[in-house]
Amino acid sequence: MADAFLAVLLAPSCLACGALLESPTRGPVCLECWRSVRALSPPLCSCCGEPLPASREPFLCRRCLAAPPGVSIGRSAGAYEGALRAIVHALKYDGHEGLARPLAALLRERAPEVLRNADCAVPVPLHWRRQFARGFNQAELIARGLGVPVVRALRRGRATRAQFGLTPRARRQNVRGAFEPARRHAVFGARGVARVAGARVVLVDDVTTTGATLRECAEALRRMGAREVRALTVARALRMRP
Repeated sequence: MADAFLAVLLAPSCLACGALLESPTRGPVCLECWRSVRALSPPLCSCCGEPLPASREPFLCRRCLAAPPGVSIGRSAGAYEGALRAIVHALKYDGHEGLARPLAALLRERAPEVLRNADCAVPVPLHWRRQFARGFNQAELIARGLGVPVVRALRRGRATRAQFGLTPRARRQNVRGAFEPARRHAVFGARGVARVAGARVVLVDDVTTTGATLRECAEALRRMGAREVRALTVARALRMRP
């Protein structure tokens, strides 16, 4: 009855496709758009999760063969396109913070191997100016829904340009040395203090393209003594030039 009332009174539309929402109490994205978010098809790079040609052996992408990616395993819920791209944009730029929870649920469903036996999740940090302007860090909101302690172990020590539109080389240069240990480790969802040293850490971000940001964060965490660094991102941009 509530859905029918809201549909008639407000006529809310899906943030992803624009269609009228039949069940607005279930969130601002329609069920069809959620169903359209397809998992990445195997085979996947055993390290970063990039889809590979069926004949590629060993199961590593060209980037991971050329240079270690910094994480032992990385996975994404889907490709950065269609409905998933629109959902990420609605969370990140339009302030629909409630979308973080279903995105986290999608990651738990599609990448349980990354979360298995993990000690904590570390969100990729924003520079404080960008976080102040946005009001939140979308990576942290997603991390809070993964079911493991969330630790703000990293800070972005200097402001960096947005990665969008940069070449792979420019992306690497843009974030090189940008991440460092946070002055204080704020912990959410855990009893006591979750430590990075000796821990299996899951890095969390919204989108990965070349993996430059994840690599820099992983190196910073290893310098802090992390036992293992894994990575989870909601979406992966595909078909980028190496």
